[in-house]
Amino acid sequence: MRVIVGLGNPGREYEGSRHNAGFLVVAGLADGCGIKLSAGRGDFMMGKGRMGGAHVALVMPLTYMNSSGLAVAQALEQTGSTVEELLVVCDDVDLPLGQLRIRAAGSDGGHRGLASVAASTGTQEFARLRLGVGRPPDGDDTAGFVLEEFSGDEGPAVEEMVASAVEAVRVMQRDGIERAMTIFNRRISPAAGGESREE
Repeated sequence: MRVIVGLGNPGREYEGSRHNAGFLVVAGLADGCGIKLSAGRGDFMMGKGRMGGAHVALVMPLTYMNSSGLAVAQALEQTGSTVEELLVVCDDVDLPLGQLRIRAAGSDGGHRGLASVAASTGTQEFARLRLGVGRPPDGDDTAGFVLEEFSGDEGPAVEEMVASAVEAVRVMQRDGIERAMTIFNRRISPAAGGESREE
């Protein structure tokens, strides 16, 4: 069973924050597939259903970002899934707002949520979908920046990014990760008026 985990922080004070971009994608997937998320037997919300002809489990950790690995390990154990069946969706300050990057494996890149998942699973060999949330203005603290809400002006770009990420997961389920990477790993070029180029 594919386990799709959106990283974020629980609690109303963090709703709409950049760090909760992964939650937005899982919520979008749940809505599109008619899957209801509810409290699991662990530190997470979970919902099970079908996507692309296969069984999936959608997960939102309730452990806070820096301890995400605990919830991921619990969810994998509860579903009987392996790390090879895991997909982690998270924010990335090193990507421009709206850009997606899918990888079959890789380093945590300084992302504490990914680092926690790697520590709990004992490997970095798991798929991840990173969502560009942009970098803070010069001199601003990154840790504080990711806990801020997206601005109103950023709303349309965020909605488009989440919709693209939902579609990317669907393509991954249907056609495999390599196909999804080919379609969605595109670099946003502001100079090109918002058009994308393959990365």
